[in-house]
Amino acid sequence: MALTSALSVSASATLSSALDLTTAEAPLALRRAVALTSGTGAGQADLVFSDRRTLAASASEDLDLAGVLTDALGATVSFARIKGLIISAAAANTNNVIVGGASSNGFVSWVGGATHTVTVRPGATLALIAGQADATGYAVTAGTGDLLHIANSAGSTSVTYDVVLIGASA
Repeated sequence: MALTSALSVSASATLSSALDLTTAEAPLALRRAVALTSGTGAGQADLVFSDRRTLAASASEDLDLAGVLTDALGATVSFARIKGLIISAAAANTNNVIVGGASSNGFVSWVGGATHTVTVRPGATLALIAGQADATGYAVTAGTGDLLHIANSAGSTSVTYDVVLIGASA
């Protein structure tokens, strides 16, 4: 089975100020993109997992990145490296989606420590993309560093989020 994928993030903005006889502008255009071919080396990925998930009020879950998740074709995926991680919280959420390492066996190579988290507010998206020349990406260690913790920030309502993981099996 072959996988080709593309990950990108872009930002554009124009700062302007009306002056006496003209308008000063400072345009910004930034785009970073990574195209990955099928494989496990630099600029490559061979696994993808995607899903829309819902967590009840105050609930949390640990996504086991090494051997439990199944891809869209029903095959079990076991990541050794993550090249792209995208978490997108539904705009209709009342609560935040909290993303970070699990209390034990946490996938924390991207966030720095087991207790570190990132808050994804309603309608917001968290995107982490390894560089084109990066063969390592963000390491997943089966059994000791493979649980991506996702939590609902409050007890009032459920939250829905989309998750996309692209990576390599070795």
